[in-house]
Amino acid sequence: MTKWELIEYCLTFADAYEDYPFDEEWAAMRHVSNQKNFAFIYERGGKLCVNLKCEPMQADFWRRVYSAVTPAYHMNKQHWNTVVVDMSLSDEEIYEMINHSYCLTAPKAKKARYKIRHFLRLKI
Repeated sequence: MTKWELIEYCLTFADAYEDYPFDEEWAAMRHVSNQKNFAFIYERGGKLCVNLKCEPMQADFWRRVYSAVTPAYHMNKQHWNTVVVDMSLSDEEIYEMINHSYCLTAPKAKKARYKIRHFLRLKI
């Protein structure tokens, strides 16, 4: 899997967009509604990595099961994991982790509807 394939997968989620807040090497995948990040995609030490938000117990479980999953580089170690994208994880396993992160950072439905309605009123 390549960096661009990861980005393309993340963009299949509703409300997702790609951003480069630090430099061109770190792609931040965010929600439009709340601007929260759900994935950071980058290369470190010649390896493709993705930082993903995770519930603490799930994060610990994945770290114990997969050697390619470690506490996140440059992030809160309790709530974020770094996943090295290599042959030790299947695409489906990586997609599951991305889905988990996306759901954890998704805007609350009521708040999101209010923000969208408010935004539309401003545009009219």
